[in-house]
Parts: sequence; C-alpha cells; structure tokens
Amino acid sequence: MIDLRNIETFFWVARLGGFRAAAEKLNATQPAISQRIASLESGLGVRLFERDARGIKLTAKGQELLSHAERMLQMRTDMQQAARAQNVMSGTLRLGVAETIVHTWLPRLMEYMHEAYPALMVEIQVDTTPALKSLLTSHQIDLAFLLGPMDEPRVDNIHLCRYPLAWLASPRLKLGREPVPLKRLGQWPVLTYSSNTEPHRAVRRMLVEAGVTAPRMYGSSALSVIVRMTMDGIGTAAIAPVFLGRELAQGELRLLDVRAPELPPLSFTASWMQGPDSHIPRTIAQAAQYIARDEAGEGIPGFDAPARAIK
Repeated sequence: MIDLRNIETFFWVARLGGFRAAAEKLNATQPAISQRIASLESGLGVRLFERDARGIKLTAKGQELLSHAERMLQMRTDMQQAARAQNVMSGTLRLGVAETIVHTWLPRLMEYMHEAYPALMVEIQVDTTPALKSLLTSHQIDLAFLLGPMDEPRVDNIHLCRYPLAWLASPRLKLGREPVPLKRLGQWPVLTYSSNTEPHRAVRRMLVEAGVTAPRMYGSSALSVIVRMTMDGIGTAAIAPVFLGRELAQGELRLLDVRAPELPPLSFTASWMQGPDSHIPRTIAQAAQYIARDEAGEGIPGFDAPARAIK
C-alpha cells in the first residue's frame, strides 16, 4: 500500500529540488525524507530520482508520476476543505507585500483575516517586487502582493488594484512656472522606487527621452525615505500619492503639473504558486481583491465576502 505521506514527500522533493528543502517544508529530518522516498520507490518498483555529486533530478518515470502525485494531494486538500466550514483555516501564511499596499488597505485585510480565520497565523515580509518574486518562486513565502502579474510557470495571479503615479515636490523647491518641462526637473534629483523596479526604469526612460542626459535618480525600497527626502526639498518624487492625503492637505507636499507623457500606473496582483497547499493563498488573495476594489469603490460580481470585511 502506498503511503500518502510518502507521495507528499516525493512531490515536495521534486518541487523544491532537494531533500533538505523538503525536510524544512515538512518539518522532518533529512534521513526521514530519504527513507520515505526509498519506501515509495520500493513500493512502486521504479526509481524516482537520479542522485549524483551535484544533487538530485527526476528520472523520466519520476517526471511522469509527479503530476499523479499532485492530483492525489489536491484531492486530499479538496476533501479536507469539503469537510470543514468555510471559515476554518489554520496554519501559517507567509505573506510578502509591496510597501504601497502596507500604506493603503493591508490593515483592513489583516482585520478581516483576524475575524474570519482566527486560527490562521500570518507572517508578513515587506520588500520590493523583484525580491518578492524570488521569495515566492523559491517557496519562501506563500502569497505575494506585488507589481505583476508574474509570468512564471505554475504561478497563479489575480488583479488587485491600480494606483496612478504622480510628480510631487516640496513647496519650498523653486521649480518655476507650471506646467514644468520634464527636462527642468532633471536639474534636481528624482526620488522614486528602487533601481531594480519597473517604475524606476520607466521614469529614467522618460527623463532621457526628454533630453536629460544623465538623470540623477535616488531610488529606495522604503517609501518613508522617499517622502521624507521630498519634503526636505532634496528633489522631486515620482511615486503613487494614494497614501499621502495628510501631507498634501497640510501643504508639506504638492502635486506638480509636468509637461510630460503620463506616468505608467502601479498595477498590483496577488500571486501564489499552484499546488496542493494553495487553498489558503488563493482564499486570502480573493479576499484581498475584494477589499482592494471596495476601497476603490468597485465590486466583484459573484464574490461573496462576509459583511464584516466591509467597514
């Protein structure tokens, strides 16, 4: 008889690419993982992995059986979910979040999760989109809210929200009459997202095309740093002002009328890896989509969120 635990071990060794990673995922020792794989290979009468000095890789038969293993684990998950009430989810969700989301609707999502799924623990990591993509594909986080979608094998995406970018500056920065030519902004540093992000690259392209031969750009993964430096008059900023209502209302920052093409908006998605343990990420992603769109005054036909998610 084939042990489903051994099937699960085979799946994670194959997906994570090694016995050590699978042992960490399954909270087991490496010898236990090796024993389970050996037992499964004996029971099936086939070799699932080739082992050499560089590590392991699936045999042709192992590759063929991997999809069967995934279906078996998915059936187990489906059965477990069917036996539970909708609001019973437990374990730990490792959530990666871009900082703009932290400053907008993430607190509301966390409040909803606390009420709807009290047995679910959440670990939050705030980082840039490139870093979150790497963490997700290496299975170090379970769900990411990032600039997407991710065009990667076995990654599911759903759209969350879109925020326009804008040019901002401190009133103390003397920029001259508006609309300000984009080339004139190049006389000061431009503060925006970190250099490995698409918004940074888009702003640089616009400056170069406007005739700024060597744009001075200060990139940061911390929005608080960008805002502080902009308020101090160090330069202009190209960021999403969705969370800057207080600073704009109090006159600490102002929106600029710039003679330039429209800045590309930030488009966020929820992204997670497909697999037999994807029910929780998918469920939370759907709740996040509902809350993000409700914040923007939109709705999602067919999505039945609990009333307490809307406050």
